[in-house]
Amino acid sequence: IIQVAALLASLLALERLFRDDLQDGSLEQLMLLPVPLPAVVLAKVLAHWAVTGLPLMMLSPLVALLLGMDVYGWKIMALTLLLGTPALGFLAAPGVALTAGLRRGGVLLGILVLPLSVPVLIFATAAMDAASMHLPADGYLAVLGALLAGSATLSPFATAAALRISTQ
Repeated sequence: IIQVAALLASLLALERLFRDDLQDGSLEQLMLLPVPLPAVVLAKVLAHWAVTGLPLMMLSPLVALLLGMDVYGWKIMALTLLLGTPALGFLAAPGVALTAGLRRGGVLLGILVLPLSVPVLIFATAAMDAASMHLPADGYLAVLGALLAGSATLSPFATAAALRISTQ
């Protein structure tokens, strides 16, 4: 439930990540800066995570209390949110950049992003399931960390290339 809520909250806000910048011309100005475009993309995705993922993490103790979780379950839930929500943002960023110039890109964005988000949802749910049975969830968290590291490394470059294509 929690990971799907994080995905939906992320998708709702992700649709406008680059669209407003493309419409008002500030994206072209960002491309002309002496700063590399992948660094700008990295900053925008991290700012998006600070707006959508960080509040979910801050509310995780309350959610854990409402769901009747113990402290171990809450810690695993907080760690899955810490690793999973930025990974969802990084995985979705190239799709957002590709659909930035389209008027009704929300449907296409869902088709592009949902298959990429399935591994994050699977391993986060498996970690929560292991925590509910008081089993170690280190392996699942390691895979989530690897997904985050890989997506944070490769996604800014893919997103920058997609933004260059969208602006042409």
